[in-house]
Amino acid sequence: MVEEAGAVVRHRAAVIGQPVSHSLSPALHRAAYAGLGLDDWSYERRETDSEALPGLLDELAAPVGAGPAWAGLSVTMPHKQVLLAHLDVVDPLAQTVGAVNTVIAQRSGTGGALLAGFNTDVAGIVDALRKTAARSAESPVHGAGRVSSAVILGSGATACSALAALGEIGAGRITVAARRHAGPGRALGAAHRMGLDIEALTWKPADPASSTEVAQRMAAADVVISTLPAHAADPLADPLRRALDRADGTRPGAVMLDVVYAPWPTAVAGAWADAGGALAPGWLMLLHQAVPQVQLMTGQRPDIGLMRTALLAALTAPSAPTAD
Repeated sequence: MVEEAGAVVRHRAAVIGQPVSHSLSPALHRAAYAGLGLDDWSYERRETDSEALPGLLDELAAPVGAGPAWAGLSVTMPHKQVLLAHLDVVDPLAQTVGAVNTVIAQRSGTGGALLAGFNTDVAGIVDALRKTAARSAESPVHGAGRVSSAVILGSGATACSALAALGEIGAGRITVAARRHAGPGRALGAAHRMGLDIEALTWKPADPASSTEVAQRMAAADVVISTLPAHAADPLADPLRRALDRADGTRPGAVMLDVVYAPWPTAVAGAWADAGGALAPGWLMLLHQAVPQVQLMTGQRPDIGLMRTALLAALTAPSAPTAD
């Protein structure tokens, strides 16, 4: 066994991706372990490129040796979709979405493990939207009405999870605005698997008319979910302000979730909030996807209050993260 800070480590987990140095997942998982009394668990960042991924999965599935036993992985970009082909079992939700953010090493005793993939991003998005919408009695997200229209910015892995989340809350008309829609792993394919009828709107950030069209859709929506990386949605900020000014603010109870958590608020989030819209920050999604992730890895329900406190402390640290 490995000793870490004076404690013997018997179980290990990690977040993988490239880059992964920004990830706040360690703060969340370590706080959860402390609250559960799991002193023999460790959680680390593991920088992993596409070439190193198969070897890491072999390590995860190997019989338990002298060191700590792998419990599982949190997965961030660029591996959420490519991992599907490397796993033994994939949860139906993750298969439908086309992306996994959690890998669990399922083993009996010290033998080799089956690798199972799950998607907790969908739960994270739903919970973040509902927690934020709960502050407004008018919001259709938590049952006061029907989510008549929604807009997703982006068409990658997180956008696919956002589609499933919108399906869960009963969204009607869904527009996916992205620079490109073709190719494997894009939202169009996920929508087809989910039986959702979406409108694919091509957004050209350098074209003011294109940004105006996207901004007008956002201003008229009950829910907006931006899955774009930091600053990628900035060209939409001014057109969104103008569209919201003409509409005299957001729709009653409208909610925006921006998956970026630093810098915060983003330019589009600021425009939305200034017009009276409710904002769900990216860290809230990160928190709510981590709770079921910890439960899958440990078999125990963690204290979300402890995790939230640790996450907010990490967000105020000198290093500025962006998103998982």
